[in-house]
Amino acid sequence: MNYREALDYIHGTKKFGSKLGLDNIRALLGLLENPQQDLKFIHVAGTNGKGSTSSFIANTLIEAGYRVGLFTSPYLEVFNERMRINNTDISDDSLAQITLNVKEKVEVMLSRGMNHPTEFEIVTAIAMEYFKKENVDFVVLEVGLGGRYDSTNVIEDSLASVITTISMDHTDILGDTIGKIAYEKAGIIKDNGLVISYPQDKEAQEVIIDVAQKKNSELIIVPTEKIEVIETTAFGSRFNFEYKDIKMLDLEIGLIGVHQIYNASTALTTILSLKERGCISISDEAIRKGLSNTKWSGRLEVLKRNPTFLIDGAHNIQGIHALKKTLKDVFKYNKLILGVAILADKDVDHMIEELVPIADKIIVTEANIFRAMKAEELAEKIKKYNNNVIIESNIEKAVEESFQIATENDLIVFSGSLYLIGDVRTIVKKRC
Repeated sequence: MNYREALDYIHGTKKFGSKLGLDNIRALLGLLENPQQDLKFIHVAGTNGKGSTSSFIANTLIEAGYRVGLFTSPYLEVFNERMRINNTDISDDSLAQITLNVKEKVEVMLSRGMNHPTEFEIVTAIAMEYFKKENVDFVVLEVGLGGRYDSTNVIEDSLASVITTISMDHTDILGDTIGKIAYEKAGIIKDNGLVISYPQDKEAQEVIIDVAQKKNSELIIVPTEKIEVIETTAFGSRFNFEYKDIKMLDLEIGLIGVHQIYNASTALTTILSLKERGCISISDEAIRKGLSNTKWSGRLEVLKRNPTFLIDGAHNIQGIHALKKTLKDVFKYNKLILGVAILADKDVDHMIEELVPIADKIIVTEANIFRAMKAEELAEKIKKYNNNVIIESNIEKAVEESFQIATENDLIVFSGSLYLIGDVRTIVKKRC
């Protein structure tokens, strides 16, 4: 099996849909001799901030000299991004070799009359086998969807269960209240474990507290009241942070937006808690370097300046709030040119109601995924709030249109879906 054949096999399993539950992944990993049992995990769930928080944690551990696996989803430009070690993506050859091994085990499952694993279950199995084979010290494991029945929750133990901000998203699967969604996220909490949670809304917080108590786990709430923001700019932020008797002054991060300070603080609380427990050895200098060196593609990422071209993966109302606040508080520009595509199963009306009124010109396009809302339908919704609309369903032409419209002091922003901005990132990088 070569790399292309591996990708064709992985993506060909989409037809088996998305099934929440752990029986399939347990069976598949069992046939692989349970590689996950030899790994140490930091498990990260939440609605927003999972990827950024995971990256902050991983990079901080890397600076301490550890070999760190990072599993995230979805990818932006190439599939290999989904599993990396010390910021290097899995190689094409390794992916092909491990995928072939996993495929053979899937065939054994089918011969025994078992269900075919879903795409995410297969990808999870590949990652577990890869990290075991490469003998990593730690794996920072990002949940795909929810937590309780997500295939990443096949792990029996974790050094820490980290829960980032929780809001309304995927309500058709996770539940139609914040409490139900929080219960699914809290499903990653392990017996007698350590839980790090961002402060949540009252209903969500009560659920997390209740689950932690039933699991006899120590719950630490990120002390956001101990964050002191020094400055936020279009190049990053500086802040002070205090955890128990530890004071860290003038910390720097390169990720843009005040919300990234809170993601960094969630990661920092996790790192300091693990250090306090003796799970890791890390210096203050490694923590500082890890935070400042963290990059996370597609999250308020500036691809070009003069004009400034920004992409952001905001795909729910909480993410749109953060994007809007950052555009208002951090960036200076003459005109805002907004490129937008949204998946039809998202909270489209509230997302556009929040974001499109602040734009001077809007280019409506379509993400390259079957769930994308058609550009014409999205444009009609947008026109209720802003009539300055151009429809261009082809992403590359939409990007080119934005450059044609913009002058040196304008701001171009493409957002609304992670499936949009990956393509936009590739197009702009080639163009510039």
